[in-house]
Amino acid sequence: MNKINSYGTGLVAGLAVFFGLMVGAIIMLVSGFNPVTGYVSLVQSALGSSLNIGEVLRSMTPLILTAAGFLVAQSAGFFNIGLAGQVWVGWIASTWFVLVNQSMTPWLSIPLAVIIGALAGALMGALPGWLRAQFGASEVITTIMLNYIALYGGNAFVQGLPKKLMTTTDMTVTLPTEDSLRWDLLANLTGGSRLNIGFIIAIVALVAIWFIMKRTTLGFEIRAVGLNPDAARYAGLSAKRTAVTAMTISGLLAGLAGATEGLGTYLNIFSQTGAPQVGYDGMAVALLASSSFLGIFFAALLFSILSVGGLGMPLASGVPTELVSVVTASIIFFIGANYLIRLILVKIDEDDAKQKAKKLAGPQKKGRKDKKVEKEAE
Repeated sequence: MNKINSYGTGLVAGLAVFFGLMVGAIIMLVSGFNPVTGYVSLVQSALGSSLNIGEVLRSMTPLILTAAGFLVAQSAGFFNIGLAGQVWVGWIASTWFVLVNQSMTPWLSIPLAVIIGALAGALMGALPGWLRAQFGASEVITTIMLNYIALYGGNAFVQGLPKKLMTTTDMTVTLPTEDSLRWDLLANLTGGSRLNIGFIIAIVALVAIWFIMKRTTLGFEIRAVGLNPDAARYAGLSAKRTAVTAMTISGLLAGLAGATEGLGTYLNIFSQTGAPQVGYDGMAVALLASSSFLGIFFAALLFSILSVGGLGMPLASGVPTELVSVVTASIIFFIGANYLIRLILVKIDEDDAKQKAKKLAGPQKKGRKDKKVEKEAE
């Protein structure tokens, strides 16, 4: 077991990506497509122009924030599946605040809106944490249920907004650029993409949460409770308080992601048929990152390249965009099956060791045979 767990998470994550891409290549071949052409068109579609690069960075923004939120909860021993609902309430709260306060100067309304969105997500995260701490309720079940409450409650809220704020019964008016997170400098640098200040917020938040988790007492308490709740309790740490704190921070980061979506990407609110996908994708990014905050950045970059690049695959190579979902799902599968990958690595190492042992044993056996022949000759 120790030998299986001795392999670095980076190596395992890299192999998971490789195997996922191989599964995609096999499906392309079976479907009559050229996998090399398909993947080349994917990369070119994602990175072939400044516009697309800007969209890749823009797509990374909510993934970084939701993945960081998931990682905080995971460090405390919790599985926060409610990220999607927390993103949605953060999106609604932040964008609604700006919609009803357009007379306020943007220098004040936008920071307040981002804070309000983050706090809305924090509240949605704190609730399942409190239920877990007080009643032992499974955060998996409560967060799943809260996703539906957030989805349908949010849709009802949007549909009930005053008519002057709506363009249709399901969509609000679009915010002017000056009342959003859009920045002309970033747009001009990336060919008119939707890249916005949200990306900068995500990077700052990622560094800040890394510092909190790795360099502060609060981070130590969260990690200690996650590693061994009983030992942490014996040491005087409050497992209940830590549960609420970790889930609150997790929800805050997801709410912040929602604020960047509403104020930076879409500039409005519209009814959703399902909870925002970035919440679930953020979980996948966190799993691929394997508990590494630096890994979150590169995992989010990979998922964004797949997402943005996949949109151009049908035009460039004829490969359907659904194949990107297959590749993404395969990567997640192999991350989940990381024990199997580690076991394969152990077998490879053992085979290499046996081969080396045989090579070393060969000359020794030959030497013993020569000595035996010499003795018989005497």
